[in-house]
Amino acid sequence: MPETSFSREEIQSFAQLSPFELKDKFIQLATAAQADKPGQKGTTTRAMLNAGRGNPNWIATGPREAFYALGYFALDESRRVWTADNLGGMPEKKGIGERFDSWVRRHPELPGVELLERCVLHALERFGFDKDAYVHELTDAITGDNYPVPDRMLVHAEQVVRGYVGDEMFDKRPPAGNLSLFATEGGTAAMCYIFDSLMKNGVLHKGDKIALMTPVFTPYIEIPELDTFEFEVVNVSASLFAETGVRQWRYPEEEVAKLADPSVKLVCLVNPSNPPSLALSERVADQIKDIVATSNPNLLIVTDDVYGTFVPGFRSIAADLPRNTLLVYSYSKHYGCTGWRLGVIGLNDDNVIDEMIAAFPQDQKDRLAKRYGTLTLEPEKIRFIDRMVADSRSVALNHTAGLSLPQQVMMSLFSLFDMLEEGQAYKERIRQIVHRRLDLLLEGAQMKISEDDKRAGYYIELDLLAEAERVHGQDFADFLEKNYEPVDPLFRLAEQTSVVLLNGGGFDGPQWSVRVSLANLDDLDYLKIGHHLRRIFNDYAAEWDRAKPPA
Repeated sequence: MPETSFSREEIQSFAQLSPFELKDKFIQLATAAQADKPGQKGTTTRAMLNAGRGNPNWIATGPREAFYALGYFALDESRRVWTADNLGGMPEKKGIGERFDSWVRRHPELPGVELLERCVLHALERFGFDKDAYVHELTDAITGDNYPVPDRMLVHAEQVVRGYVGDEMFDKRPPAGNLSLFATEGGTAAMCYIFDSLMKNGVLHKGDKIALMTPVFTPYIEIPELDTFEFEVVNVSASLFAETGVRQWRYPEEEVAKLADPSVKLVCLVNPSNPPSLALSERVADQIKDIVATSNPNLLIVTDDVYGTFVPGFRSIAADLPRNTLLVYSYSKHYGCTGWRLGVIGLNDDNVIDEMIAAFPQDQKDRLAKRYGTLTLEPEKIRFIDRMVADSRSVALNHTAGLSLPQQVMMSLFSLFDMLEEGQAYKERIRQIVHRRLDLLLEGAQMKISEDDKRAGYYIELDLLAEAERVHGQDFADFLEKNYEPVDPLFRLAEQTSVVLLNGGGFDGPQWSVRVSLANLDDLDYLKIGHHLRRIFNDYAAEWDRAKPPA
């Protein structure tokens, strides 16, 4: 194959972009490569294979059917109160539980009604809800006829989601104490709210030192660089190798030890990681626990655990360090619901953030009392998780804060579905999907990765420079570094094969690494991507051979 049509200088300039912006350039190239060539109009064009997106190509149908069935019940309840052309009333609480049972019996043919009934029964049995209160919350919420009350999260919805988090993020062994939840517009909103409120409350200050466990989701790299924060960033790098040319994507002890510095105020991690897609090892979790217990007791931890359900027996570091950890979770990847924007922030009621705020000097307390003084006569007693809710609506609009009620219903039904046998079977099925795609990718690429029982497999990060050393030795790796930019392979893939991947360097990973999403294409597409990746790799090897001086 020919080299890319771009000069090295042009490639260098594009490489400055975020991987998600650079992806758009690759898509343009891949699309252009699909067009008919002069004199070849009507020829078969190859499909663009965009494995740069993390959006899964599966959805959970059962809980959605239950959601739609609930909507029909809610409309019947509305018309029961007030009937006119296209006009109904607000559902009534008294006796709604019995009316729900009767309605279910009358509509056995409605898709989703059986699952809806079992979800409601499970919630009543597991959490001991009052039936009228719970069914009314669901019915009123799916109708969307009220502001969220409480604004942080509906009372029953919070308990249901807490149960889901306990099952899936804490391996059914939640830590002591109560986990309070704030329902947010996906994990992205959660990230924004956390950073914003930590700054607004003076827990973090502009220029503070924070740590990132890298490679990591790009926004965690880019947010600290904004002029609002300008944090000093310390990278804790997953730089261990399993063997020559095969990255382990694990953290050396000396890297984790950077967190022992008391000037490091906060550490952010994605667990399982993005892109390597590995859950944190017990060794590293234990080391962080020891650091918090000894040298850095006020270290704040933000853990983004969106891929946790893809690892059997997953247990978040929020279970080990509940007092120090803000847990972020999104339903988007597991349930194929990125468009629903369903996320939560979890914070144990016993936490160091509230303790730090309570210990502030009086002038800082006075400043915060003024900020939150319109919300209560005792603003100093507002917990940090509720301050995030207020800050999310600039405090003045706190009374209208909160995730929309239909979204909270969908979140509840996803959670309850997971607690049933069907939900567990669904979880196993999507785990099998990503691992099957990983196997096909590696088969096509003829590349080797480390064995790891904590691999989520939602993404894979492949280090092409390490692969060069593994297959052809250090001289070949040196040749690549000397003669090409690290993103050169991605330009070649886009131009020559219409394959779109992301550059691992944009995630603060090795510059010559690439991220492949295993979630968004058909299974056999990954075999094709693997073959294309190997062909590009072999082209470099051929160029290396031609560049060797004659023997």
